[in-house]
Amino acid sequence: MKRRIDQQYGIGLVAMAAIAAVAIPALAQLPPIYANVPIALAPAETVAEFPRNTFLESVVVDESGTLFITSYEDGKIHQMRSGSAPEEFAAIAGNVAGLAIAPDNSLLVSGRNAEGVPTMFGVSQTGEVKTLLTMPEAQFLNGITQLAGDRYLVADSYVGAIWEFNTTTNTARIWLQDEMLARATTENPTPAVNGLKIYDGVLYASNTAKAMLLKIPLQANGEPGAIEVFVQPAVIDDFAIDSAGNLYATTHVFNSVLRIAPDGSLTTIAQADQGVTGCTALAFDENQSSLYIVTNGGMTLPPADGVQPAEVVRLSLDSVR
Repeated sequence: MKRRIDQQYGIGLVAMAAIAAVAIPALAQLPPIYANVPIALAPAETVAEFPRNTFLESVVVDESGTLFITSYEDGKIHQMRSGSAPEEFAAIAGNVAGLAIAPDNSLLVSGRNAEGVPTMFGVSQTGEVKTLLTMPEAQFLNGITQLAGDRYLVADSYVGAIWEFNTTTNTARIWLQDEMLARATTENPTPAVNGLKIYDGVLYASNTAKAMLLKIPLQANGEPGAIEVFVQPAVIDDFAIDSAGNLYATTHVFNSVLRIAPDGSLTTIAQADQGVTGCTALAFDENQSSLYIVTNGGMTLPPADGVQPAEVVRLSLDSVR
């Protein structure tokens, strides 16, 4: 896979030229945006390992504690039951990015089909894949979160928009498009709007390209209110929010996991030594006592000793709350 050093943004961006999707441009020398963030490391355990150059991209956990994990490049979805090794659950001819669990416990998946067209897929409880909607007007479908009922929000990291997808009618419309969701420049393949989660009537959205975590209040009819910046600078890929409003985020090329308190203050709770090199996404276990982190082993910005195996890492949160 070709990698190059770009001089876009004037700061030496590293991009994976062969992966337009999920390629987070990193800096040849990363800016010290987290240098003064307090560190309180959570106990960590690697619970699964995948071969080097496996780009684990998203993870969700169902009510039984079973993990579902997307492998972006080969279009596979892996299932991992408690105490068991991962096993292939479904395969899509194309790429798979975002994941959500539907009310009937099927999976809603964003990605691209074999022709490279942005597509929403459904995966049944038995692993049967169904194309729900092809979206040629989209560019890079990414993170997914449930808005209400059969209404889901899907980040489009290159259009700079959030789509609303209806799982009953299998239709989609632009829910919100704004410069704050967009890339600073289309010359840079970094995803802009990326992870999405709702807490207490507010949609939180990461814009990885612009190093912003955004808040978008939800109106009574489910339409968006005015966007505001919650935390900046913060290079964030995906994140999850606990019942107290603490947000936990993967920093991808910064090889760390953050806890962001409701007041916006940051704490680093995991670093590369704990196995989170190239961490792309995370999800709580069924009772929010632990986080499951998935990684690409540093494919986007390899560490000094080279790309590591992709891992699933469990962090215990009891000591860092």
